[in-house]
Amino acid sequence: MQALTVKSIESKGHQEIKVLFWILFGSTRGAPVRTKIVKLLRKQPYNTNQLYQELSLDYKAVKHHMDILEKNNLIDKLNLAHISTYFFSPFFEENRAVFDEIESKMFSNTKSNNNFEGY
Repeated sequence: MQALTVKSIESKGHQEIKVLFWILFGSTRGAPVRTKIVKLLRKQPYNTNQLYQELSLDYKAVKHHMDILEKNNLIDKLNLAHISTYFFSPFFEENRAVFDEIESKMFSNTKSNNNFEGY
């Protein structure tokens, strides 16, 4: 079976975007958590407290992943009454196909081979 790498991503998009998405959702230790966050945000906007309850993770860990996604312009937040609600940025929406491909390949490879040899 061929190793899953950034070069194996077939979705249209700039190579830099593929690398960014691969790093955030495919090759790093936090990738599974960030993937779960994206899956939840597809259903509805969430705040950090709601996400940490849904994911059963430490609040600080969820906040860390949200900060990473926000710094990379994949999510935006709306601040209302001291509560930040997160939703997808236009940048993420434009490149959703890259995420979808990485997520589907990661899921299909889970049973047979999880080779994260980089890009």
